[in-house]
Amino acid sequence: MKKFWNWKIIQNNKNEPNEAVLYLNGTIAEESWFDDDVTPKIFKEELENHQGDITVWINSPGGDCIAAAQIYNLLIEHKGNVTVKIDGIAASAASVIAMAGTTVKMSPVAMLMIHNPMTIAYGNTSEMEKAIEMLQEVKESIINAYELKTGLSRNKLSKLMDNETWMDARKAVELGFADEMMERNTKNLEPPSVSMMYSETLLTNSLMDKLKNTWQPPQITKNKVSADSLMERLFLLEK
Repeated sequence: MKKFWNWKIIQNNKNEPNEAVLYLNGTIAEESWFDDDVTPKIFKEELENHQGDITVWINSPGGDCIAAAQIYNLLIEHKGNVTVKIDGIAASAASVIAMAGTTVKMSPVAMLMIHNPMTIAYGNTSEMEKAIEMLQEVKESIINAYELKTGLSRNKLSKLMDNETWMDARKAVELGFADEMMERNTKNLEPPSVSMMYSETLLTNSLMDKLKNTWQPPQITKNKVSADSLMERLFLLEK
């Protein structure tokens, strides 16, 4: 029985009962040989279980660009808002899927990478020319997704892909690949009941105050002892 390790649908809190959360972790492929790849078939089966708004967490190095295009199309056609959250990496084909988000958010420590498509080809000159032509067309199709999301010119996007561009959250937002950087939600956090601060001077003064309050000087006895009595005691000690 196939295990869907990469995709999970869970119910959010009672205020958002109709929103599903899905996790895209791993390589994107047409077929999954070891149940550890994300395929369009698996994605479609899980996505069809929910018709409302969804949140998709992405942490993927990429993979098959055709499979990624199918997943991208499924998200574009989904009836509901699609919030994409990149918590690790969205590289190569995974960056194309991210572009399907109605809103794309990136963790401050996440990365997004775009580059030119690649393939393996063999044969004569004619076969090599066909492979080059195919890669050029695939690149144009990928640029379509980037252009729709970012609004950047196709020439600019093409150069970014040629250079294999890596972007942190701020750069991705600046260029339009992401809409915002994720921040910690502090609305429902209560302020700490105790304020903590370290100061060497304050610590020393505190210790001195405690010693002052607890230490008592030795009491001086009022009983007088004669010198002869002291000498007798010292003499006994010597023996």
